Amino acid sequence: MKILITGGAGYIGSHVVKLLGELGHTLLTYDNLSTGNPKAVLYGDLVVADLLDEGKLKEVIKNFKPHVVMHFAAKISVPESVKDPLRYYRENFCGTLNLLSAMVETGVRYLVFSSTAAVYGIPKSVPVKEEDPTLPINPYGWSKLMSEIAIKDLASSGYPLKFVILRYFNVAGADPEGKLGYMGKDTTHLIGRALRTAKGELPYLEVYGTDYPTPDGTCIRDYIHVMDLARAHIDAMHYLLEGGESDIFNVGYGQGYSVLEVIDKVKQITGVDFPVRYAGRREGDPPELVADSTKIKKRLSWRPIYYDISFIINTAWKWEMSYIY
Repeated sequence: MKILITGGAGYIGSHVVKLLGELGHTLLTYDNLSTGNPKAVLYGDLVVADLLDEGKLKEVIKNFKPHVVMHFAAKISVPESVKDPLRYYRENFCGTLNLLSAMVETGVRYLVFSSTAAVYGIPKSVPVKEEDPTLPINPYGWSKLMSEIAIKDLASSGYPLKFVILRYFNVAGADPEGKLGYMGKDTTHLIGRALRTAKGELPYLEVYGTDYPTPDGTCIRDYIHVMDLARAHIDAMHYLLEGGESDIFNVGYGQGYSVLEVIDKVKQITGVDFPVRYAGRREGDPPELVADSTKIKKRLSWRPIYYDISFIINTAWKWEMSYIY
């Protein structure tokens, strides 16, 4: 298969590129490298360009003629989206519109879209199911939900688009083979920041909010290993190509850990009792997000392999200790 991967030089996209390359597919990564790293693209070719450059995007798709598009390219920081919402709507939503337009113009029919649990906002019940209400509480979540709506509307318009939308929960960890991991110089993710604090790169780890309605007062999240998430994309692609109907799936483990529980795990694994400071809540953070992943296991036969928070942190720690930024 010929597969176009937008954002394939980024953290999640690059792990998917690795799996697709190992399966022997012909790959083309389209990435503006704003956060991605060309060293992360282990297979196929790389075009350095932006989704907002509609002309270039259409030219690349027309020449490459992909059978499938996997769309990862997006801005992903909730706090940043609150501070700069227009950038998120422009890059995430308008970028997706450009991609859909290019797909229609060039006749590409299959799409796997990277969405987020942020579309649920503050869920009324946990674990969250795909049919639960979607009411984001930050611009990042809205930019993704608006993209989902555009995808579904295109598929309902008469154009023969088949899609799978994957709503991620908190992604962490690194390739167990040690070939890939998070390559960004900065990270807003809890596990990444905790590990860099343990390394001494940050003076302390800041915890945002200790008064949430949770057992220890800190936010609870469902952490999924990046390679299990990458495999979900492969399963989604096979599902579509084998005639599966367009659908939306949560991707998580169904197990939540609080911020303080994660910090304790990181301290155990690294052996470093690093300093922690407490601050007020960040705008846009829901108290608890845990996935009900029954549907993806049933429909796509997805089976997580690395369902263990200690393993997730261990792989990330090994990567952090080996990678030079």
